[in-house]
Amino acid sequence: MSDTKFAVIGGGSWATAIVKMLSENLDEIGWYMRNTFAREHILHQKHNPNYLSAVEFHTEQLRLTGDINEAVAYADIIIFAVPSAFLHSELEKLTVSLEDKVIFSAIKGIVPETGLIVGEHFHDRYNIPFESIGVITGPCHAEEVALERLSYLTIACADEKKAGTVAKNLSSDYIKTKISDDIIGTEYAAVLKNIYAIAAGIAHGLGYGDNFQSVLMSNAIREMRRFIKRVHKMKRNINNSAYLGDLLVTGYSVFSRNRMFGNMIGKGYTVKSAMMEMSMVAEGYYAAKSAHIINNKHERKIKTPIMDAVYNVLYEGKEAKKVFRKLSEKLD
Repeated sequence: MSDTKFAVIGGGSWATAIVKMLSENLDEIGWYMRNTFAREHILHQKHNPNYLSAVEFHTEQLRLTGDINEAVAYADIIIFAVPSAFLHSELEKLTVSLEDKVIFSAIKGIVPETGLIVGEHFHDRYNIPFESIGVITGPCHAEEVALERLSYLTIACADEKKAGTVAKNLSSDYIKTKISDDIIGTEYAAVLKNIYAIAAGIAHGLGYGDNFQSVLMSNAIREMRRFIKRVHKMKRNINNSAYLGDLLVTGYSVFSRNRMFGNMIGKGYTVKSAMMEMSMVAEGYYAAKSAHIINNKHERKIKTPIMDAVYNVLYEGKEAKKVFRKLSEKLD
């Protein structure tokens, strides 16, 4: 896929980080963002005023637009990096076809309207073949990309050549990439780790220490393995960085918005007040409900005590202190 054109859909921190990575390798990148002020600010001041403002762009590389159709028509490979809660409304704006486009998701969430992970959503609703759908996962925080700290990405796609094209164009001295054929598993892992990060944050807010956190993460990776194996059985090593590594960085890092959200809940914030306080979407909030629904569809439910605890706190209004005291009795 020589001379392949890329477009990024989204104006947040992860979208900004992806554009930065692509700008290391491409002469031109399509970039759709809704915020008119942000687009104008980037063109004149060379940085995103709302996210990763330390990143300076060469604006001659950017095809900035407020029209998603323009970005989609321009590109061969489209990377979606909007919160999962907003994906449906953005896609409703499309009047141009996604046929013959390659879609990569950098979204770490489940589409609320369909209860599907993003790859499945594009396949079921837009008839995109799985060979033209991919996933970009970490462990990789946007803030560390901005600082050009060494980071790692896993690029998953059934078509190895397409995965390789995306990996090549995201790679640099500070970004190392590897490819995978586990599209479903890596995307579910990227979703579930946000729920576990909320659990880690709640535990921290309640005053639990490092010893408990280590047990929580140890149980979380086993819980993740059970869940992913049930929804998509294939040979995979759950200890690889796309699964365990991404879980650890999201559960422990000060940059993790999901951990921050959970920490606020643990300290006594209501769900509504915690969401209002944050400037960015905590994907794990929506993922907790979607994962709960998916699990309940199985005749024999998957054993997920950590996810159940997060769901009970966020959606059932149960007291975090009591829920986590009971959870602590179930961990080993």
